[in-house]
Amino acid sequence: MNYINTKTIDRITYIVLNRPDKKNALNDEFISEIKLALDQAEKNNESRAVIIKSSSDVFCAGLDLAFLQKMQQYNLQQNLEDSKNLKELFYKIYTFPKPVISLVDGLAIAGGCGLATVCDMCFATPESMFGYTESRIGFIPAIVLVFLRKKVNESISKKILLSGELFSAEVALKFGLITEIFQKDEIEKKVHDYTLNLIEKSSPNSMAMIKKMYSELDSLSMNEALEYACKLNAETRETNDCKTGVSNFLNKQKNKW
Repeated sequence: MNYINTKTIDRITYIVLNRPDKKNALNDEFISEIKLALDQAEKNNESRAVIIKSSSDVFCAGLDLAFLQKMQQYNLQQNLEDSKNLKELFYKIYTFPKPVISLVDGLAIAGGCGLATVCDMCFATPESMFGYTESRIGFIPAIVLVFLRKKVNESISKKILLSGELFSAEVALKFGLITEIFQKDEIEKKVHDYTLNLIEKSSPNSMAMIKKMYSELDSLSMNEALEYACKLNAETRETNDCKTGVSNFLNKQKNKW
């Protein structure tokens, strides 16, 4: 199967969801393809950031209906293994050493909403709609919840997860789920320019270490977290990025990341 297209422009890798006949609904093969594309982007030294977008007017409609039907025949162990596939995708995005940005123009629901909002930043058009609709079919957004509660407060996460209701991009922005709203005719350029500016202005090593800290701190006590922060602070000072950046700052020279 080939559910995605990839391309790298200006050191930005685009992962384009391309299953329009199924509204980019996810199944095990689709999820595995996205994971593989991320692996390739991570190894690609010419790639400094990733943008996930759709080739159609739907970002992602969640799990594929045929796949949901197949799941009903699974035993507990099979369901557990399948759940781990989606968990690995979301965790890979969350811990990915390069910025991962989602561009949503259309519908992003259930697992598709999770895919959009687990990214470091999410940009959307005013027409886009979001929703974690799993509870409406007797399912739960269990994996999504783990990441969502880190992004919004408990009151908001309970409201949108328990109700399963759809909400607009404007509401998503208010909740803090998305970064900014751009008009449909300008979002592609705006997100590309934003990402290009990000990778030109910020050190790749610094961004990787910041993302690493986010994934590590939750399991640490306050004292352990501060010790860990001191360790990374010291290690960062030894990197070429830091030495070059400080030298350029002192000499009033522009960095070329």
